[in-house]
Amino acid sequence: MPAHEGHRGHHAYDAVIVGGGHNGLVAAAYLARAGRSVLVLERLDHTGGAAVSTRPFAGVDARLSRYSYLVSLLPHKIVRDLGLDFRVQSRTISSYTPVERGGRPTGLLVGGGEERTREAFARLTGGEREYAAWQRFYGMTGRVAQRVFPTLTEPLPTREELRRRVDDEDAWRTLFEEPIGVAVEEHFADDLVRGVVLTDALIGTFADAHDPSLQQNRCFLYHVIGGGTGAWDVPVGGMGALTDALAAAAREAGAVLATGHEAVRIATDGRTAEVTYRTADGEGVAAARHVLVNASPQALAALTGDEPPPPAEGAQLKVNMLLERLPRLRDGSVDPREAFAGTFHIAEGYEQLATAHAQAAAGELPTAPPSEIYCHSLTDPSILGPDLAARGYQTLTLFGLHTPARLFARDNDAVREELLTSTLAQLDAHLAEPLADCLAIDADGRPCIEAKTPLDLERDLGLPGGNIFHRGLAWPHAQEGTGRWGVETRHANVLLCGAGAVRGGGVSGVPGHNAAMAVLEAGEG
Repeated sequence: MPAHEGHRGHHAYDAVIVGGGHNGLVAAAYLARAGRSVLVLERLDHTGGAAVSTRPFAGVDARLSRYSYLVSLLPHKIVRDLGLDFRVQSRTISSYTPVERGGRPTGLLVGGGEERTREAFARLTGGEREYAAWQRFYGMTGRVAQRVFPTLTEPLPTREELRRRVDDEDAWRTLFEEPIGVAVEEHFADDLVRGVVLTDALIGTFADAHDPSLQQNRCFLYHVIGGGTGAWDVPVGGMGALTDALAAAAREAGAVLATGHEAVRIATDGRTAEVTYRTADGEGVAAARHVLVNASPQALAALTGDEPPPPAEGAQLKVNMLLERLPRLRDGSVDPREAFAGTFHIAEGYEQLATAHAQAAAGELPTAPPSEIYCHSLTDPSILGPDLAARGYQTLTLFGLHTPARLFARDNDAVREELLTSTLAQLDAHLAEPLADCLAIDADGRPCIEAKTPLDLERDLGLPGGNIFHRGLAWPHAQEGTGRWGVETRHANVLLCGAGAVRGGGVSGVPGHNAAMAVLEAGEG
């Protein structure tokens, strides 16, 4: 998207969309294809929001998914409806979790076929019990996924309607009523296996396994229902390939994408609205029948002058790396090309996760920071320039858990460095060579590694408190005040189409789809 592309003087639009992230682009494409006039106002000089591919390292031809990095919740329906030139690639390995037991390095490799996974469980745990429990538990979540995922692009079901749809009282109790820690402890005995299961409840969510708020359950649910299978896939060409395809679809359908245009105010009487925006050249106003806000609930409140919701807080460390080669592992029975192809869990045993949460809740950095890594380029080498690919270079993406924004308030730069050092030390404990020895060097002579804290994400992307979901995830059913599609606000013609909508979070396009459907149902543009 050229930085100079902008608003070209239309006085009024059927819809003005504030924010050109992936959800805003989904809404723009749907509405423009339906014949509506659409203007997208994007503050930055490019569209894509958190779902972008960039070359973060000087003089190095590697396009990394800098923020969002895997795809699970994007319905095939959206890709199909919008005719997107976009695809994902499955990972052959689900996960690898290293551990030291009996004084020797070992681990759990999940993937590569049922028999191989069964053997890996038996080697680690000494029997068949844990693998049988694993199959039962994920058989249950798989059935829930098949029934719940299709509802995300339908009008919100009531809680009872969703319960009838799930049609499994044990599954409903496990996922919707009891803390997920209860089920993890009932089903699994091995600490490492328990930790691997729990991690899906903690991505970007600062919670204990037994948190009575069940925010960890909501996070877990969204991580296991994607696509009706729960699989997390690699976007071919990087995450920017999706938002580039969405921008192209919206533009080809007639939407105007105005970058460098920051919305500063929304005035509405419920039937018509005016959006005031700021550019390098001054202020302007765009009139609209509907305004769709692809930003956080806090940003929405600031634009409309409403009471803001409670503050949100993110809890993750995102690290991007480029390596000259993958490091060798202390567990010599596993090929690094398999171990890093899936999710490589670090310091994510069940008790380690509980300890890290308790330390962070007390205001301290975890002594053993939990994190998970994967190598995009093993599945999709197209993100590397031909020379780098030929020389065997690889990317690594690390996502750290239990690092709430409050820990960085005293000195973001110093705490970031301290946390990065201790996080990589946890990884190094399972490597046969230091990761630092494998890092590529950029054109300025610096190691190819960058880390982003919640405060960095708040500054760079406007994420409230650095929360990747904009606020705590909501159950995918109607609650008081959620409206028909989960995107409605107290203003009849202003809709929330960002991750903070009901059924938001993740790279899904679902809030964008649902906001567009709400506008089209209104029938007036």
